[in-house]
Amino acid sequence: MNVRRRRISGIAVTAATALGLGALSACSSDSSAAGNTDKFDVVASFYPMEYLAEQIGGDHVNVTTLTEPGQEPHDLELSAKQTAQMGEADAVLYLKSLQPAVDEAIGQSDVKTKIDAASLTKLEDHGNVEHDHGGEEHADEHAEEEHAEGGEHALDPHVWLDPVKYAEIAEGVAKSFEKADPDHADDYRKNAEALAKKLGGLDTAFKNGLAKTDTKVFFTNHAAFGYLAERYGLTQEAINGLDPESEPSPARIKELQQEAKADGVTTVFYETLVSDKTAKTLAKDAGLKTDVLDPLEGITDKSKGEDYVGVMESNLKALETALGAK
Repeated sequence: MNVRRRRISGIAVTAATALGLGALSACSSDSSAAGNTDKFDVVASFYPMEYLAEQIGGDHVNVTTLTEPGQEPHDLELSAKQTAQMGEADAVLYLKSLQPAVDEAIGQSDVKTKIDAASLTKLEDHGNVEHDHGGEEHADEHAEEEHAEGGEHALDPHVWLDPVKYAEIAEGVAKSFEKADPDHADDYRKNAEALAKKLGGLDTAFKNGLAKTDTKVFFTNHAAFGYLAERYGLTQEAINGLDPESEPSPARIKELQQEAKADGVTTVFYETLVSDKTAKTLAKDAGLKTDVLDPLEGITDKSKGEDYVGVMESNLKALETALGAK
């Protein structure tokens, strides 16, 4: 996936894995772990999948997640214990191409119901939004990543940030739950309809809130908001498409400064799970403000909202302010 592939040292990977899996292993030993309950046991790969499973499943499901709050999902590694537990679950809900370790584990798992959210809506290529803005080194790395993926651009997996596409996924998840656990099919259908109303309300709020703005351009740390931008007629400019924590080149800083003036950009957005250093560097040099636009890859105590809808409402307010909504 070319949207966000980080190259970090082996030591950093080992340390991060040790820290992350310590928390996951501790959590997976309790009685509500996948496969150990009388409920419909669902393993979700990361927060947006967990939210769907909980909303649609209601009281009938026991949901465990592979990605802990505060963990960066793209770099997730799984323990042997987690992989084994996946096989004991009734269903696994994931988004293919976002987390390679999860894709691999699911491919080897004999869990009966495998629900790939990416197959329930249409993924698109937003690679042109995040060109090789980081100079030659980034361009070379970009080309290498594209070659590794076997195509010109990998498809953008961040579909959950478009409430309409997320609702399409929710509908498909509900059908899979109904088929896998027919005794509770009526409840799954009702819960899915209630969720569809919530997501429809969110879509309407975004449409109305962003209909008239001073500018349609916003700057982000990395290119997670392509679907959202396309849905509501905005233009996303990512500082670093590949690596949200790297320093932008002087040339890229200059280019963005010029664009900020030309397009009336006021704000550089960063996110909760990665460093705000890049955004603050650009904002300082370009005389811009900074704010949070949350890609909702995980909920933590720093999140501006308690769940998907709450954080998306905060994202809308941040965009309205930054874009000069009327």
